[in-house]
Amino acid sequence: MKNEGSPLWVWGCFSYLAVMLHLAIVNGPNLNLLGIREPHIYGHQNFDQYLAQLKERFPLVAIDYYQSNVEGELINYLHSCMGNVQGIILNAGAYSHTSIALADAVSAIGIPVVEVHISNVLAREDYRKTSFIAAKCAGSISGLGMEGYALAVMYFNP
Repeated sequence: MKNEGSPLWVWGCFSYLAVMLHLAIVNGPNLNLLGIREPHIYGHQNFDQYLAQLKERFPLVAIDYYQSNVEGELINYLHSCMGNVQGIILNAGAYSHTSIALADAVSAIGIPVVEVHISNVLAREDYRKTSFIAAKCAGSISGLGMEGYALAVMYFNP
């Protein structure tokens, strides 16, 4: 090519190759209240602050973020990820323990999903010990705080 030696051409190639993985983080009900809601369980940091730090830690990973308190909206967003992302990090919150429809959506979309829970759900109430989503996911991370999201990114980006 005529301009192969020019800095612009080199930058253009680098920027094209720089983002090699595209993930979506999907948070369910009440996770919009992180930093406020039960900080003794969920910590003091809100998710927007954490997401900025996560993107700094993984500059070669494009990370989309979506949060909804509405089950159907979460399902619609998961459907919209088909053909657009290579993996999903899903913290469905309480819907993990109640929503067969959300589990069916995870199964239907054909995208690897890692389930994340900030708190250790196995050390909490009995009803939190069952996840309808877990069996449809590549794996589950629970009880490691916000760091669970980073561990999920590492799963997709070894």
